[in-house]
Amino acid sequence: MSTAVRTATIAAPIDQVWAALADFGAIAEWAGTVDHSCLTTEQADGLGAARRVQVGRNALIERIITWEPGVSLGYEIDGLPALLGRVTNTWTLTASGDATDVALTTEVDAGRRPPRRLLANAVVRKLSEASDTMLAGLTTHLEEAR
Repeated sequence: MSTAVRTATIAAPIDQVWAALADFGAIAEWAGTVDHSCLTTEQADGLGAARRVQVGRNALIERIITWEPGVSLGYEIDGLPALLGRVTNTWTLTASGDATDVALTTEVDAGRRPPRRLLANAVVRKLSEASDTMLAGLTTHLEEAR
């Protein structure tokens, strides 16, 4: 498994950061790489809720697998090449005075064989660039709203 963690401190209280992340279908409002997003389930939040995101020519389905209000939101990403195996993003929030420390962890489990591990490492590096963009977009979205 290959893992990358990106972090940011957002000048907004943890409940506001959580509210933006928990509005699961609205990621296109602040994530610069997402052209369009919408819920694909009647359930809008919590375990099992899913959204469709359009990133350039790629349509992805993201399904919530971790839901701890105010603490952690994780989702599995479907629609990437099958040889990548399981790909997940997990947002973790920690209060820091009037601000919030945010960590975005990306994991790619492409299997144990060396060629697949090399592929997973390359994909994690690429997805980390998207994570940096999402963190910057979330920061701008919340700090400008204040």
